[in-house]
Amino acid sequence: MSRLSIPLDALTSRFSGRFDGLRSQSLSSRFANLRPISEFLDVKRLSKPANFSEVQSRINYNLGYFSSNYAAVFVMLSIYSLLTNMMLLFVICLVVGGMYGIGKLQGNDLELGSWRATTSQLYTTLLVIAIPLGFWASPFATVLWLIGASGVTILGHAAFMDKPIESAFSEEAV
Repeated sequence: MSRLSIPLDALTSRFSGRFDGLRSQSLSSRFANLRPISEFLDVKRLSKPANFSEVQSRINYNLGYFSSNYAAVFVMLSIYSLLTNMMLLFVICLVVGGMYGIGKLQGNDLELGSWRATTSQLYTTLLVIAIPLGFWASPFATVLWLIGASGVTILGHAAFMDKPIESAFSEEAV
């Protein structure tokens, strides 16, 4: 049976290297160029775009200019979504804690009195408990909400936030 091959280059060619820099950056350098909150939430620069061409221009500029701020917004929405879905947070903590605890055994069996369990049995038990709880916690709905909320928030901000005056002069042909 052959493996299914998905041509990722064909799917990602439209992005033309926009996200290449994200892979090579560390987390601290990613958030090093956060723009000040007063600049990010500058109400004086909010305006309705005149046409779709201006929307595209604003989004292209603001996604690059405020990229670290948008990453912080996404992280905050992710934390909010986990705090409002306590069951999903519990399942994630259960799986991480269970994997950590089983890993601390270093391949040895767990012995409690006369009862003995191998690491394979412990992993299977964790799987049998975590999968039904995971489906009950509705991770797909949470991920879809996160995608929608992030998209509306980030793209809405990028579309309605006007470019600074300095960038308008730099784009003009001399």
